[in-house]
Amino acid sequence: VISKDIRVNDYVVVRKAGDVIPEVVRSLKERRNGEEKKFKMIECCPHCGSKLIRKENEAAYYCLNKDCDSKIIESIIHFASRDAMNIDGLGEKIIEQFYNLGFVKCIEDIYDLYKHKNEIMEIEGFGQKSIDNLIQAIEKSKQNSMEKLLFGLGIRGIGAKMADVLSAHFKSIDSLMEA
Repeated sequence: VISKDIRVNDYVVVRKAGDVIPEVVRSLKERRNGEEKKFKMIECCPHCGSKLIRKENEAAYYCLNKDCDSKIIESIIHFASRDAMNIDGLGEKIIEQFYNLGFVKCIEDIYDLYKHKNEIMEIEGFGQKSIDNLIQAIEKSKQNSMEKLLFGLGIRGIGAKMADVLSAHFKSIDSLMEA
């Protein structure tokens, strides 16, 4: 961005660089009207205010605050997602709502949601059937494969393929933990 002098609100030329990710070739400076601003990467997490870090040879910036509400919510969303534990009925908005209400403050709390059944049924949009379906989906997730669990935990460097390799090699969580 900086080396190509690409600014916020610029018109740009984009080309296909790979199968998925496009490449911004250049900005169209002749189309600038003076409202464009130079890009400056944020230095602090927009949610908790902690200083962001960038690891050498990586493009991503990370918030290291283990108590950052946004990080916790995103980890729970990832865990419940279709590619991980596939907990039907536990989508992003519901997870955020349950987090803010104090029902789910960490991944493990998903498996105790049944304890809040009466409170959840008082929330608009939740009835007996929807909470029963959610509890059933949570119970069903307990039968998922080890690779789904490993992927769902969101461990850096453990994507879906690596989780598959680890589960094939170690065969059980206990043997993986021993290693």
